Amino acid sequence: MTAVAVREPGTATVLGRAAAAEWLRLRTVRTTWWCLLAATVTIVGIGVILAYDADDVTASGELPPATAAGEFGVVLGQFALLVLVLLAVTQEYASGAITPTLQWTPRRGVLLAARLAVPVLAATAVGVLLALAADIAAWFIADLAFSPGDVAGSLGRVAAVLLAGGALAIGVGLLLRSTAGALATVFLLQLVLPFLLPAFGVQWMADLGELLPGSGAIWTLLGEPEMTAGQATALLVGWAAVAVGLGGWSLLRRDAG
Repeated sequence: MTAVAVREPGTATVLGRAAAAEWLRLRTVRTTWWCLLAATVTIVGIGVILAYDADDVTASGELPPATAAGEFGVVLGQFALLVLVLLAVTQEYASGAITPTLQWTPRRGVLLAARLAVPVLAATAVGVLLALAADIAAWFIADLAFSPGDVAGSLGRVAAVLLAGGALAIGVGLLLRSTAGALATVFLLQLVLPFLLPAFGVQWMADLGELLPGSGAIWTLLGEPEMTAGQATALLVGWAAVAVGLGGWSLLRRDAG
């Protein structure tokens, strides 16, 4: 008998299949739609509230630009999107479905790339669209300043925060393999500790709070606390890179169980 050589599919083909599988799983899970609903209500809702209370937003009495609506909304609304991203990587560990997933896609590096790209890009795209919707709503409601240049810059900042936050969530989820533990960790790093630590009035705690990724995200969106654009970028990129590195190591080197 003549042996027939079977060519294994290339990396690009496997990555495309893995990404398609991730996208199918993401859009067919009920929790995805609940997270999107929560994000919509929060981001657009906060934007509408800000528009109605625009006179009280700034101490100087000057009205904020319409882009403030989307940026304020994303500060809190991002967490619904981060939950979506986290569940995309932790649910399989809770259900035990990670074992067949690794059997179907044994190239773990490819699986990592697909699992990182699909949920993060999807959550970022949704967040940017919701921020834009909040901006437009504020423009209609309160006739706030609305210029294409300001909107483009604002949406770019929103995308940067969501990309970095999503990568952080993926990394933490892969490392901890626990939905509750990963949610608590991301929530503390992104929101609770950056606001809570400076409130104690202790300098070293305030300094520690400014080193957290949430401080970089808040500065990028709201201009607070006091830091430079380079410092904020370093916080966003640095924390995301470390998280993805640790989470990638966990997926590549640890057993599925």
